[in-house]
Amino acid sequence: MPAFLLEVGTEELPAGFLSDAIGQWRSRIPESLKTHNLPEAVVKVYGTPRRLAVLITGLPSQQADREEEIKGPPAQAAFKDGQPTKAAIGFASKQGVDISALEIRPTEKGDFVFVNKQIPGRPIADILTELVPQWVWNLEGKRLMRWGHGDGRFSRPIRTLVTLLDGEILPLQLENGAKVVKSDSLSRTHRVLHPQPVSIDHATEYVKTLASGYVNVLPEGRAEIITNQVKAAAEKLGGYTPIYPDLLAEVVNLVEYPTAVIGQFEEEFLNLPKEVITEVMVSHQRYFPVFKNADCQELLPNFITISNGDPAKADIIAVGNARVIRARLADGRFFYEADLAKPLESYLPQLEKVTFQEDLGSVRAKIARIVKNAERITTQLQLNSDQTQNIQRAALLCKADLVTQMVYEFPELQGIMGEKYALANGENPEVAKAIFEHYLPRNADDIFPQTLTGQIVGLGDRLDTLVSIFGLGLIPTGSSDPFALRRAANAIVNITWLANLQINLSTLLEEIATDFATTFNKDAKSLIKTLQEFFLQRIRTLLQDEKQIDYDLVNAVLGENDPEYTERALTDLLDVRDRALYLQQIRKDGTLDKIYETVNRSTRLAAQGNLDFQTLEPQSLINPQLFQKKSESAFYNALLELVPQTQAAQQNRDYQLLVTALAKIAPTVSTFFDGEDSVLVMDANPDIKQNRLNLLGLLRNNARVLADFGAIVKNL
Repeated sequence: MPAFLLEVGTEELPAGFLSDAIGQWRSRIPESLKTHNLPEAVVKVYGTPRRLAVLITGLPSQQADREEEIKGPPAQAAFKDGQPTKAAIGFASKQGVDISALEIRPTEKGDFVFVNKQIPGRPIADILTELVPQWVWNLEGKRLMRWGHGDGRFSRPIRTLVTLLDGEILPLQLENGAKVVKSDSLSRTHRVLHPQPVSIDHATEYVKTLASGYVNVLPEGRAEIITNQVKAAAEKLGGYTPIYPDLLAEVVNLVEYPTAVIGQFEEEFLNLPKEVITEVMVSHQRYFPVFKNADCQELLPNFITISNGDPAKADIIAVGNARVIRARLADGRFFYEADLAKPLESYLPQLEKVTFQEDLGSVRAKIARIVKNAERITTQLQLNSDQTQNIQRAALLCKADLVTQMVYEFPELQGIMGEKYALANGENPEVAKAIFEHYLPRNADDIFPQTLTGQIVGLGDRLDTLVSIFGLGLIPTGSSDPFALRRAANAIVNITWLANLQINLSTLLEEIATDFATTFNKDAKSLIKTLQEFFLQRIRTLLQDEKQIDYDLVNAVLGENDPEYTERALTDLLDVRDRALYLQQIRKDGTLDKIYETVNRSTRLAAQGNLDFQTLEPQSLINPQLFQKKSESAFYNALLELVPQTQAAQQNRDYQLLVTALAKIAPTVSTFFDGEDSVLVMDANPDIKQNRLNLLGLLRNNARVLADFGAIVKNL
């Protein structure tokens, strides 16, 4: 079966574009082939800084013939008195068939004319000639450039084009205005180690042929080589180098023939915080730092860089890279010493000139709001004066390092340098730690703050951002969330859950939103409602996606348009988490099945009555004089025993007490519904009917302390 090779040779591609382009081709090309009835083809995508390539094997020489059903005009318009009209004749002519080939078939919209058309398969060469330009020009990316005076856009100018169908050149060309790149079998190889192009004899020889020219076209292969070489180099130095995933992914797409090169710098630079050194190396120079051991606490005065040059000149390459890193570290030392010349608090006035958001004022104004939010949280948690003092101090200083020279030069070090400078200034270590921790988590894979001070300052910061941005009407829509508000809300909920903070989020949102509305002349009620709905959706998503709670159980603890459950969830985030997790547990162990039928049936019938959702006590609500069966009296007495268990479960968040009590009452309620002593709930006497509905409503209300059983799906 034929094999096809496409290689697009370019000037050096940005690493990010190359990675994205490989991903796009890996998904789009198989789909493109499938739409052209070539689903069995095997697609392998390759890429280096100077090329993007795909090898397709398992192709047929020609598409298989196929039959296609084509719908035509309505039968009423196609035929009149049994004779074809112009509509039928035109349709048959367009499809290249005789009138006799037309068939009338019924559809949901009436009878229509159809034709079964035999479509012969096209030669694979014709299909590929048509598809290749689409694959190239449809690639998406940031900052695509125009070249060749045409409308075609690509990340970098295209210089060569290889298109081989087995061993034959498939003649085609990419046109971009006056610039035309014609297909050939020649591919450029390594600039230094093999400056002459190589001719590829057969599509399947691509990887082997390029390897002979010192080009490894497999990104995964280069990643493995780099990883092994970096580890070996670190061992040679007697140290340890972590393989940073983002750095590895970038370096892989910067080289075609990777060689690890060991360099060194002066030990005096090790007096800098290790975070400064590693930031310079990893983010700015794409070097791998070398630590003394696997705990990554102490650095060696060495680095490992991945060269794309001549391995024989590794010493020269090392000297050049050392010269660069030395200059960058010298800059870092200057910034560090200059920043330490004055206390961290002295930077606060400069934050007046730093804009948080153009309609929300300065970062200094934001700090004032963070301090107030942190105070609200500490009041709710009833913390002692020492804890409160640390939290207020950390909240005040949490953004001060933004205007230091080091963070201005290396923004990735925000918070990190704040902690270093705070410690150097003699601040309480917990305050210093919180300056760093309040940014955590910074991404989906990051750690969470461990200190209470860091947790509370982080909550105060995110609450301010959410309320303020929502207050301006800049609400996330679809995939657009430029202020990362979903991530901020997720962090608030997750930090609360992980640290078991007994905060009232509903009250916090109301207080902060009211302050914002007063200051910025906005509608507080509307803002509060929008924020509540947003947080409920975040809680729902986190319970389902991160806690792996079944969707119906999440509905059962959050409710659907249920103001009581909405308020309860936002008032006590720990309770909604615990109830959801407990429901999932008793579903797995079968306990839920033992109470489901009884409680769910009672819940559905109770909806016929008018009892509120809050009442638990039966004494003032139920009239025993209206009982006609022993099952009613037994139901009533069982409710009297149930209420203390419900109240204890609610107070202690020990829902096992409630479930055990519900399991105990289940046989009594079953007798009430069915059997010799059962009753007809919907009695003709309205007083008796209401009395029985109230019994069911009370059982529902007790069960609602755990969940809305009406939302639970049986045997999910």
